[in-house]
Amino acid sequence: KSVEGLLLGLKRRLPQLEADVSVLEQEDDGDLYGTVSLQVIENELSEIQNLIDKLNSTTHSHQRLNTDTAEQVRSLTGDQTLFFSRRCLKYFTLAMVIVTGPNTYSVTEYGASYAYGSWGRDPKPAAGKESWFWIVPLTSSNVFSNFVRLYSSLSSLVVGVSVPGTVAIHPSNPTTNTIQGPNVVMYGDALYYNCYNKDAVCRFNITAKTVTTVGLPKGTGFNSKFNFCHLDACYGYTDMDLATDESGVWVIYSTPDNFGNLVLAEVIPESPPTLGRTWTTSAHKRAVTNTFMACGVLYATRYLSKEAEEIFYSFDTVSGRERYDIGMEIKKMSTNIQSLNYSPVDHMLYAYSDSMVVSYKVNFG
Repeated sequence: KSVEGLLLGLKRRLPQLEADVSVLEQEDDGDLYGTVSLQVIENELSEIQNLIDKLNSTTHSHQRLNTDTAEQVRSLTGDQTLFFSRRCLKYFTLAMVIVTGPNTYSVTEYGASYAYGSWGRDPKPAAGKESWFWIVPLTSSNVFSNFVRLYSSLSSLVVGVSVPGTVAIHPSNPTTNTIQGPNVVMYGDALYYNCYNKDAVCRFNITAKTVTTVGLPKGTGFNSKFNFCHLDACYGYTDMDLATDESGVWVIYSTPDNFGNLVLAEVIPESPPTLGRTWTTSAHKRAVTNTFMACGVLYATRYLSKEAEEIFYSFDTVSGRERYDIGMEIKKMSTNIQSLNYSPVDHMLYAYSDSMVVSYKVNFG
């Protein structure tokens, strides 16, 4: 799988590099345009070299593995997963130290048609779906959707082969209890999202194809009242952000009572879902471009430039401590990031960015 993913990455990047060089040759003005284009090409070459290095390393490693080693790795993996889960759930003190990548980036099978959406992995997959990925593109006005598309592997998603296929919430789009806004997650074989035209969280059971809901407190913003924003623009219908981590599902929203600042609440993943504990923060939602959860800590990002986003803020649900000095940059492949999802399964951050699916590795210490 590692080799397959790396080869697919090279397959995607090489034509893009060729296209960038061609554009530069045709349109170079000898000044600012040429400088920026050369920087883009330099970044592409660096990413390609990294892929080649990883591919060589992976191939050599595979040659050294034998049956006994594989058995040891399986045993150690189980121990590591148990240790990491206990450590996160008990202490919530792991500090995120660096986000590297992107590891994967590709335009979706829909091309540039749907700029807004979300994608990722289920942290608590049903049996037989451990390697599956999902994607929800907003197919109506960059606001609404009525289905989730499933893939049996990352390589299937990259090449656009959806073997499990599309699961529809409702034939109409939009309508009662379909998807509104890009901030969608999957947990326990169910999709969680902002219900259409409601201050509520919907839970769509993938297998049973049923929808249940839980309402949020009175005054909770919806229909673009409290969006994620930066100085130049806001991301429409991002009032509610759903997130997952090792412990379950979360919803991030805002209310006038908290002066438009971020509010964090647990979503108990039952049918119907219910709300658990709630925390208020001092981080204003319109000063944030995205949020995600990891090990019980809420992280927020802000826009730096067309090339970079910054994880600048965190809120620890155990200690109640807020920090505005995180200062971790994320290299962007396109100007905007419409959604961020963290997966505790592989410690990856999944971003949907202007029709592109992008992933980053999250390292803890």
